[in-house]
Amino acid sequence: MEIDFLKMDGLGNDFVIIDAREKEIDLSAEQVIVLADRKNPKTKGCDQLGVIEKSKATDCFLRIFNADGTEVDICGNILRCVAQILMKEKQKGIVSITTHAGLKHAVLVGANKVKVDMGEPKFDWQDIPLSHMVDTLHLPIKAGDLSDPAAVNMGNPHAVFFVDSVKSIDLESLGPELENNPIFPKKANISVAHVIGDDLIRLRVFERGVGETKACGSGACAAVVAANLRGLSDRIVTVNLPGGALEIEWMKNNRVMMTGPVNHQFAGKVTL
Repeated sequence: MEIDFLKMDGLGNDFVIIDAREKEIDLSAEQVIVLADRKNPKTKGCDQLGVIEKSKATDCFLRIFNADGTEVDICGNILRCVAQILMKEKQKGIVSITTHAGLKHAVLVGANKVKVDMGEPKFDWQDIPLSHMVDTLHLPIKAGDLSDPAAVNMGNPHAVFFVDSVKSIDLESLGPELENNPIFPKKANISVAHVIGDDLIRLRVFERGVGETKACGSGACAAVVAANLRGLSDRIVTVNLPGGALEIEWMKNNRVMMTGPVNHQFAGKVTL
């Protein structure tokens, strides 16, 4: 089977995106892994893979897979990419996308910049989810120099560790250990955040099933929410990631808005 795909990224967090609205495409975990492989000569690999499907109620339904073949509920950066595809196609500046994490709205705010409503953060231990009841703002886990993270669910589970320097943290070794801590029954995305000021955070994220990425939209949202709850930041924050900056606003109505750029890399065909 030959399929068309688009290669896109948000701040270097890159994606293979497949349009399955006209022709149903049901990918196995093994096929996702092949498409996401950095050695794949056609796709050049990716952090996540998105499949755009038909939706009766919204502009599309978006399925999202991590590079290890596991399906996940949400990814903020791929939402912006798919939103821009739909906006260009439908010639309109606002679209709605259904995900496993619920309905998401996106607005075009620049030639290649999109704002996405990421929804409401969740803090209850069962919603993260965690394996047992605990103070989610101060999880009793540690690895190496990392300890006392805050947990936030932004459609997927995040643990945010606040540090004095993100560069000094060995996420390559600590990320897998923390991601698979027994307290996270569905694993977790692991972030290290340096709060530079009330409106500025530096962030690195080790994404479950992927590894460290150049940017993580939901991770940036989780970091701002966690920092604000701990009294470390305001509700409107610029989050600097290795791939660039995202603008995050935790609004008074409890919804989190994420604004950032979108980049088209190339289009291609691949045989599965």
